[in-house]
Amino acid sequence: MPTSSASTTDSARSAGGGVQSLERAFDLLERMADAGGEVGLSELSVSSGLPLPTIHRLMRTLVACGYVRQQPNRRYALGPRLIRLGESASRLLGTWARPYLARLVEETGETANMALLDGDEIVYVAQVPSKHSMRMFTEVGRRVLPHSTGVGKALLAGFPDAEVRALLGRTGMPAATEKTITTPDGFLAALQDVRRLGYAVDDNEQEIGVRCLAVSVPDSPTAAAISISGPAGRVTDTATDRIVPVLQQVAVELSDALANTAPPA
Repeated sequence: MPTSSASTTDSARSAGGGVQSLERAFDLLERMADAGGEVGLSELSVSSGLPLPTIHRLMRTLVACGYVRQQPNRRYALGPRLIRLGESASRLLGTWARPYLARLVEETGETANMALLDGDEIVYVAQVPSKHSMRMFTEVGRRVLPHSTGVGKALLAGFPDAEVRALLGRTGMPAATEKTITTPDGFLAALQDVRRLGYAVDDNEQEIGVRCLAVSVPDSPTAAAISISGPAGRVTDTATDRIVPVLQQVAVELSDALANTAPPA
């Protein structure tokens, strides 16, 4: 009686020892997320290199589980069940980041935050407060528009200008203070400074009297940034020269920690 070779089935082991069908399914989900909307099977086949029958089987399973939904036009979109996973993962990401934020507080003396880009908004997922009696406080879970924040600038500096303009068109650019950048051209110029300098500054743009320094977390599984914030009288240009290298180093170490998915020995 003929049997199917394990190397030709969706349950075959991958080169890394995992289950190939799972790796393929998650790869398709990530490709759909990168596409930013609906996607067809043929597009997934071209981008992934997988044959259409394999993609169809995987998508049928993902639809049945609620992680993908099929639209009336027969194209596919990410499903609502992923929202619950994403919310839980965001909370865990904040938990994992706290030791690194605590180190920032120890070395800079200022409040440290971690924020993610969620849709068109910035959401703060973790904070360790400064030990100073005068310190900044941002509630974990707070959502703000990115154009008036250091973390927003740090995150959007990694996006093409056309995508940034589209986002600003959707959100608008209301002024939080008299220092807030309120034009797309002005904001894009600020992003050029972020790319050139390697860090972002919120100089009284979200709240008068407060300065924030922020950097993106390189190679983060989702767009993330860390920052310190404090009174403008403490976060001076001189302090910036001292703080930025610490921010950048901690961001790299946090990135390495997030990428290290191997189980402990």
